[in-house]
Amino acid sequence: MRARAVLGGVLSSVAVLVIGWQVGGQTVTTASPPTSTSDTSGSGTSGSGASGTSGSAASGSTTSGTFLGAVAQTRYGPVQVRIVVSDGTITDVTAPQLTDADGRSVAISAQAAPVLRQEALQAQSAQIQAVSGATFTSEGYTTSLQSAIDQAGL
Repeated sequence: MRARAVLGGVLSSVAVLVIGWQVGGQTVTTASPPTSTSDTSGSGTSGSGASGTSGSAASGSTTSGTFLGAVAQTRYGPVQVRIVVSDGTITDVTAPQLTDADGRSVAISAQAAPVLRQEALQAQSAQIQAVSGATFTSEGYTTSLQSAIDQAGL
């Protein structure tokens, strides 16, 4: 019984190290400074680090571009989400910043991020389920996601 517990602990430690190694091997993307880009349809400008165009509300949402959500501060570190929108539809969601207070929070975020991404793509909104065991990451993710969605005007 004790040998089984020790083996379980060793396997858990190895799993955390592998996840940390994989997360540490990812490239870091930094946000560009806020810019304003006006579109040619005369419907306004997009700012706050967002780039893209938007049409009038009467013709439907034709928003396209990349929108960086605000940084959400959590107990275990900052969370930030970037969305890619094409013709008013969220086509991609990435998280340039995830909680990083310690190895455990990095491992939890690495496990939760793909689930949260899939939820956001399916829901096409920030109204997504929190990942069990990743409450702070989930809350920060949805806060930043909503900020990006607001910037996109969706």
